[in-house]
Amino acid sequence: MKKKEKNKLRSLSLDLLKEECFKLGQEIFKLKAQQATHQLTATHRLKAARRSLATTLTILHETIGQKI
Repeated sequence: MKKKEKNKLRSLSLDLLKEECFKLGQEIFKLKAQQATHQLTATHRLKAARRSLATTLTILHETIGQKI
């Protein structure tokens, strides 16, 4: 994820960050289902989605820590 994208995520509210995590989780689920049925040709998308989810979760936890 690029620095601009991370800064964009940092400016989002808690609700929007949670929504983004949910969307990324759904995307990972769909990609895993495609991989299991041998329909996924661009396997790098799965790794990128997992990393994006991890980055989003990290920013979410940082934001929650600042609110307390």
